[in-house]
Amino acid sequence: MPKFAFIYRDANPPSSPEEGQAHMEAWRAWSSGLGDALIDPGMPFSQMVRVDKNGIEKWEGDVPLNGVSVVEVATCEEAGAMAASCPHLNLGGDIIVAEGMDMEM
Repeated sequence: MPKFAFIYRDANPPSSPEEGQAHMEAWRAWSSGLGDALIDPGMPFSQMVRVDKNGIEKWEGDVPLNGVSVVEVATCEEAGAMAASCPHLNLGGDIIVAEGMDMEM
């Protein structure tokens, strides 16, 4: 079955500890509702560096990516429907749903 990444972007941080706690409770409820489809809850991102052929530099400014999770479902549409109820959207961000490709390494 295909795997899909939920790539979380551009969310505003919670405005208070209470809002942060409420968001985490909503996140836990949403993610546990995905059941066995959620194969990697992923992780949120904080600090970043940018790497190119000229070297490594600390990312300055807004963090464009907030995190990533992985689900395993039959179609991109099914994955999109799962993402549509994610509490990340309540923080003003969006979610890119991208199908992964299996590659032999």
